[in-house]
Amino acid sequence: MSSSIPIIRLDDEDEEKTVQTLRQCCLEHGFFYLGGHGISNDLLNGVLAEATKFFALPLEEKCQLYDSEMSRGYTRMGGERLGQATNQPDTKEGYYIGNHIPKDDPRYNPSKLKGPNVWPTPDQCSLQDCEHFRSTIEEYYSSLSKVGLKVVRLLARAIGDSAIAFDSFFTENFATVRLLHYDAVPSQPEEGLFACGAHSDYGMITLLLTDDTPGLQIQANNNSSTSEQSDGGDETSWIDVPPQEGLFIVNLGDMLERWTNGIFRSTKHRVLTVGDRDRYSIPFFFEPDFDAPVQCLDVCCSEDNPPKFPPTTCGQHILDKYNQTRNDFHQSSKTTS
Repeated sequence: MSSSIPIIRLDDEDEEKTVQTLRQCCLEHGFFYLGGHGISNDLLNGVLAEATKFFALPLEEKCQLYDSEMSRGYTRMGGERLGQATNQPDTKEGYYIGNHIPKDDPRYNPSKLKGPNVWPTPDQCSLQDCEHFRSTIEEYYSSLSKVGLKVVRLLARAIGDSAIAFDSFFTENFATVRLLHYDAVPSQPEEGLFACGAHSDYGMITLLLTDDTPGLQIQANNNSSTSEQSDGGDETSWIDVPPQEGLFIVNLGDMLERWTNGIFRSTKHRVLTVGDRDRYSIPFFFEPDFDAPVQCLDVCCSEDNPPKFPPTTCGQHILDKYNQTRNDFHQSSKTTS
């Protein structure tokens, strides 16, 4: 099925119209394109170019760049299985970057994923200009953090709350950016082989940058909560979301669904590859603070419509999901309690 995903622009002077359009997007698809974000095409193209260079490194060099405790750095091809209806891993590799907190910083706490990034250095790998790689990714991370907060404030208004309703939950910058490389392997949904299996995102919102290779699909029927949506067996129920130059693809995550009591949905999505070329994308996961309580907002529940989800915290929800989906994650014994 072809895409009918609307475009939301942050530079639209009619902000009230933008809020209403955004609300409709969240009720219908949970996905939208984002323009008017103020990030230059030079930076967008630059970060994709750095990702391409990184993944071209020899496997043995990439594998040195990983911290399993912090869940930062490289994850090898086949190291993740997001689709729970298949036993086959995703045909992709990745590289995680978060908010860099040195070990001598009082905020350092590996049990809460607060720590340093793993950056390539000349003594570890053959990547040309490691400093440029790092500075490009850090600039991108900083820029997207500002855009993410603007989107969250619009979402608060779209829910019917004040624009700053979520501000107190976004004080630490717990966001994660991930470089992704999808191998040029044809997906075979009927055999359970996906570039990225059907899943919903864990956090608040995701801002996706992708190259010009298509592959992203979202579930068309979004009339039930994420836990009840199909895992991808019905091949007529998916909408293509093609890349558009200069625009991010934004989707809602599980935490926003919990906060809104299911009014706004965290839509399942997947990636299929034709196999004629590699695909590169860079999702930016804009998450609340690790200890932020995630429970139904007052404006989204009543005596007749009580909370549908038990309270949790951002950190506990993410740790649970990492343990379910990632072969290389080793915090199974840790909780936030």
